[in-house]
Amino acid sequence: MPTWGIVVIVISVILIAAIVALYFVGKKTQKKQAEQQEMLEANKQTVSMLIIDKKRMKLKDAGLPQMVIDQTPKIMRGTKLPIIKAKVGPQIMSLISDEKIFDSIPIKKEVKAVVSGIYVMDVKGLHGKTEVRPVKKKNFFRRAVEAAQEKAGAKPLK
Repeated sequence: MPTWGIVVIVISVILIAAIVALYFVGKKTQKKQAEQQEMLEANKQTVSMLIIDKKRMKLKDAGLPQMVIDQTPKIMRGTKLPIIKAKVGPQIMSLISDEKIFDSIPIKKEVKAVVSGIYVMDVKGLHGKTEVRPVKKKNFFRRAVEAAQEKAGAKPLK
């Protein structure tokens, strides 16, 4: 058998093994995420709070309790998270926001938020008017991707 044939067989076996490993790791991660989401849903409560500030910052710089920082994996400590500083009752707290709702949270407004521990899951019951975010101008690459998707009949990315 030629050398290139052996190389192709070895590479294909390695790729198949990697795909199988990723499948099982993904399944395990998905199960763990479902359990965590279920736990968040069980512990959620509605709280009235005044949003003071919101930023994306590193976990160490966010002013969260040391216990929270110790429990996070070392890989996540360097990544930026959506952090909200809010006055909940008489005290000012740093909370972690859900990435989906972070942009819609108004600053210096009183809101009713669904909170589970230090994690803000949803914001509702806004007092006053909310500001509509200006729509971002699309760059050349984004326009090209949307045009290609439209031609292919696929749904556009958001």
